[in-house]
Amino acid sequence: MAVEFWSPVQKSIEIACVSGLIVLIIGLIMGRMMSKKNFKGKVIFETILMLPLVLPPSVVGFLLIVIFGKNSPVGKGIETIFNQSIIFTWWAAVIAAVVVSFPLMYQSVKTGFSSIDFGIEEAARIDGANEWKVFIFVSIPLAFKSIVSGAVLSFARALGEFGATLMFAGNIPGKTQTTSTAIYVAIDSGNLETAWLWVLMMVIVSFIMLIAVQYIR
Repeated sequence: MAVEFWSPVQKSIEIACVSGLIVLIIGLIMGRMMSKKNFKGKVIFETILMLPLVLPPSVVGFLLIVIFGKNSPVGKGIETIFNQSIIFTWWAAVIAAVVVSFPLMYQSVKTGFSSIDFGIEEAARIDGANEWKVFIFVSIPLAFKSIVSGAVLSFARALGEFGATLMFAGNIPGKTQTTSTAIYVAIDSGNLETAWLWVLMMVIVSFIMLIAVQYIR
């Protein structure tokens, strides 16, 4: 019983950590770029980036299946390289978590970078710092609160992801079953006691993370 209870929790944490790291890296790059550059079609591009935040999880899951399915160029490429489809694998759950949690990270990071006084970065350049050093030693420290806030929110979102994960990664015990999908199965099978334990755990973790975000801000 202990193994059955903790396995989905472990998978949820693993998936949230890996997806959180990916989202952090991509979010820093995209947030920095979009906060400093203006180009034709920027509004449309940003709208596409933010879409997973408002789309129904089933739509996100369906689109992921279309993009990474066996009949798509991406899916065929992955199957050729790894000799298997990515659908219904652990990495599918990571991809689903990345897609649904990225908008939270992106929006927070972009806001942080946009609030930086341009004169401070320019002063660093005048003192001889290249763009990489300005980004690492000036921009990131000044936007640190927004970055941490976005990271916590995106981690919490990835930890609780359900719909897209269920469609794209499935609900395979010990492989792709997360706490959210395990709760669904437990309720469906009438195992309310275990479902309640998972629910209380998720509520407590989410509550702590939201408190942390408010404190950071």
